[in-house]
Amino acid sequence: MELDILKSIKIGVLGGGVSEEREISLLSAQNVYSALRKKNIEAVFIDLQTSKKEEVKKIITSYNIDIVFIALHGKFGEDGELQSILDEMRITYTGSSSLASYYAMNKVISKKIFLEKGIPTPDFYVYTKGERIPEDIKYPLVIKPYFSGSSLGVSIVKKDEELENALKKAFSFQVKVIFEDYIEGRELTVGILEEQPLEVVEIIPQKKDYFDFHTKYTNGEAEFIVPTDLEKRIYEEVKNTALRAHLALGCRDFSRVDIRLNKDNIPYVLEVNSIPGLTSHSLLPLCAKAKGLDFEDLILKMLILAVRRSKEEIRSKV
Repeated sequence: MELDILKSIKIGVLGGGVSEEREISLLSAQNVYSALRKKNIEAVFIDLQTSKKEEVKKIITSYNIDIVFIALHGKFGEDGELQSILDEMRITYTGSSSLASYYAMNKVISKKIFLEKGIPTPDFYVYTKGERIPEDIKYPLVIKPYFSGSSLGVSIVKKDEELENALKKAFSFQVKVIFEDYIEGRELTVGILEEQPLEVVEIIPQKKDYFDFHTKYTNGEAEFIVPTDLEKRIYEEVKNTALRAHLALGCRDFSRVDIRLNKDNIPYVLEVNSIPGLTSHSLLPLCAKAKGLDFEDLILKMLILAVRRSKEEIRSKV
């Protein structure tokens, strides 16, 4: 029945956008569009090149679409602004609400929510450009923009001499950054689909200490082990922690949760990605594949979840 609905409506796949992640977003959107066409579902590919509210409304209205599949990353994609516009237009869209998207994108708010809910997350300090740097800094630490995605602007700092360049890199994105404790251990990620955790993927970067932007989107820069070889109890705890983080922020339908497992096997949540990448190198499709769900069926599932909360006029088309 729900698949019949998808075949009776028009899907707008939004990609591109105005953030530093534009090129990755175009790849994600093209993959989504191709998957829908393979399933004989009517879809249009929309390369969004503006964030001006009235222009966005005009573009979306011109395509006469029923549901928007959001494949935008970073600013004006994952920060809730676009979702707010679509809410105002009363157009159904994939993924989390405007507020949950904002929470997930804002690293300070999300970490505060994790702490309130008793979800382990690395200790952190918010630093604004121009302030005096605390004298009691302990290395190694992670410096990251407080409002960004895809590990853009992120550095691991191991000594004083590296601090200036790391701050300069982060400040190229925002004037506020986070100093975060570096958790020694294993880098993991967990896909969430329909409010259930998928398999746990272990990420082993081949050339760097962490999974940065270049490593994420360059073939061969990291090894992915799925499912990873954790003891069953720890494996389940990692999955449960990921789901708790997803729900704590109010995310819905799907996400991907990044975790560091320390030497005592405590899973620390780094962040929740409300719109995970959907490129050929992306991790949510890998998590789904390990559960027996191929890419095309994953995309259909993401859309079906949106249909379930759509307007009556969409559901009544069948």
